[in-house]
This record gives sequence, structure tokens and C-alpha cells, in this order.
Amino acid sequence: MTTPEQPHEPPASLRIAYVPGVTLTKWRRIWAERFPEDELTIREVTEKDQRAVLIEDVADMCFIRLPIDREDLHAIPLYEEQPVVWMSKDHLLAALDEVSPADLEDVTVLHDAEPGSIELATYCAAVLRVPMSIARSGSRRDLIYLPALEEPTTTVALAWRTDNANPLIDEFIGVVRGRSVNSSRSQRERGEAVPRKAAGRQERPARAPQRRRARNPRGRGHR
Repeated sequence: MTTPEQPHEPPASLRIAYVPGVTLTKWRRIWAERFPEDELTIREVTEKDQRAVLIEDVADMCFIRLPIDREDLHAIPLYEEQPVVWMSKDHLLAALDEVSPADLEDVTVLHDAEPGSIELATYCAAVLRVPMSIARSGSRRDLIYLPALEEPTTTVALAWRTDNANPLIDEFIGVVRGRSVNSSRSQRERGEAVPRKAAGRQERPARAPQRRRARNPRGRGHR
């Protein structure tokens, strides 16, 4: 009698979104090494859509920039980003080493990196006040970025919906936070038994060899 084959379950997957400037290379590599059968899909979204992709179930998790409306969301702050002023190399401010608020008093300052804003910057019609990661990832030969003095940093966080029960969410959090592959928490979540010593008879430590006491020799000539 043959046993019917069990239906093959499709591999699990996790949908990750991220805002411009966030680099996922390291985390994607670690994920591929630890969970080669679990697909990780990646998509870039604008900051305007960072909450919507979670609420509308387009993505399971999203690397966002704070602040964000946290209702129905979990969010773990990850790191701070330094502010810069991104501008044309032909702009008058490009001759400076750093840009202060006083330098920007008579300048049109935009706080996004949308294509239309970048185009204005290339024509010296505006400068962009953005996180350094955005200016660096969108590097162009006709643009330059300088440190922005007395400007607040921005915070990148990892967010997901409070009612999302995808079991891979916590595994991805572990990857991002640097959790060890052998961490006890990950083992429990995957249902792996923690190795224990075999029950029953335990091996006794080997005894050190005893020295044999020398026998007093009896001479044959003695009585």
C-alpha cells in the first residue's frame, strides 16, 4: 500500500520596502545565507508612501524615516543620518566647506529629493536639504553636497503592522540587529531543539593510573 504524497508547501516569503538612501546590501546577503529557501522581495518607495505600503499590505516591513504616524505600527529606530545641502556645482554656496542657516537665508531650500526638485537644483534654482545617504546614493557629477550646520539629524527605523503574523518578521529583525545565527531565540522560533546531554548513565572521568608499590625483594641467601 503506497502512502499518498504530502502536498509541497511553497517557500515562505517576506516583502521589504525601503525609502531612498537606505542600503540593504549587507542584510540581504545575510538573509540569503541563513534562509536560502525563504524569498526576500525588495522594493523602493517614497517617504510619502512609507506608511501606506504597510497599512495597505503592500509590504510586510518597511525601512522608514521618522516621524511617522505609529498607530497600528511597530517601529524600531536603527540609526541617525547626518544632514547635508545638495546643490549644483555651479551654485555660489558650492565654494563653501559647510553651509550654515545664515548662508541659506536668501536661497530656496527644498526638503525632498523628488525628480522635479533635483532638476531645480541642477539649474541653481534651489538647493536640497536632505540626509547624506540620499545625496550619496543619488550621486551625480553635476551636483555636490556639503554638511548642513545646526540642522537636526533624521532617524531611520524599521516598521511593520502590529497585526502582521508573518513568522519571518522576527527573523528579519534579528538579521538587522545583528543577532547570531546560533542565538537561542532563533532556535526556539524555528522549533529546533537545543542540544542536551544524553540522559541516563553518565560517563565517569577516567582515573589517573595508580602507581604500583614496589615489593621488598627477598634475597635468596637470607633466612
